[in-house]
Amino acid sequence: MKETSGEEFLRKGVEFEVNPETRCPCVLLLDTSGSMAGAPINALNEGLRSFRTELLTDTVASKRVEVAIICFGGNVRQVQQFTTVGSFTAPTLEAGGVTPMGTALNLGLEMIEDRKKEYHMYGITYHRPWLFLITDGAPEGEEPSIMSLAAQRLKLAEKEKRLVFFSVGVEGANMEKLSQLSTVRPPLKLNGLKFVEFFVWLSHSTQERAKSQVPPPTSCEMAPLPLVNWGTA
Repeated sequence: MKETSGEEFLRKGVEFEVNPETRCPCVLLLDTSGSMAGAPINALNEGLRSFRTELLTDTVASKRVEVAIICFGGNVRQVQQFTTVGSFTAPTLEAGGVTPMGTALNLGLEMIEDRKKEYHMYGITYHRPWLFLITDGAPEGEEPSIMSLAAQRLKLAEKEKRLVFFSVGVEGANMEKLSQLSTVRPPLKLNGLKFVEFFVWLSHSTQERAKSQVPPPTSCEMAPLPLVNWGTA
């Protein structure tokens, strides 16, 4: 049975009352198009499981880091709403279809703004959201204007310090196209299929962020992106 708006309001009120901790929202936009079939999608699934395992080892991060997942392969689907890691179950993703990247980006941007409205409504402080795009291709199967709109919205959001955007290209990704999405930080290329190493790094990075103070709205809050053992510039 679908919740009414009143039921949803009460549910979220309980959620934030039980856990009023500062939030560190992180949205993962994951390419699950046909070219990710086989070893790449298996490595991605293993990486997601590692992400959850690593976050669960940190009691502070497990209360503060919120994860949301959007997949795009054939269509765009939200497979995980914002949730803290205790309620997060790593999905088993399957690959297939084309790459509607712009549609996924637009949905991710909308999810972030909606979640921030909820934080404000319930008096929850939060760090600037992180938006991660991971893809092995280029936009496909959608009108070019959709991707153009997504890029414009993304650049404006970064300029206005409403989020922090990262893009990661898997082997075969159009790195030139990815470089056009942000004027703040260039895309990085995943070294082989080191998804586990990437997600372990992401877990450690969010853990450190969860323990830090929320900076003022005008702060640049430039998140470090160390190239440890998973990527290259």
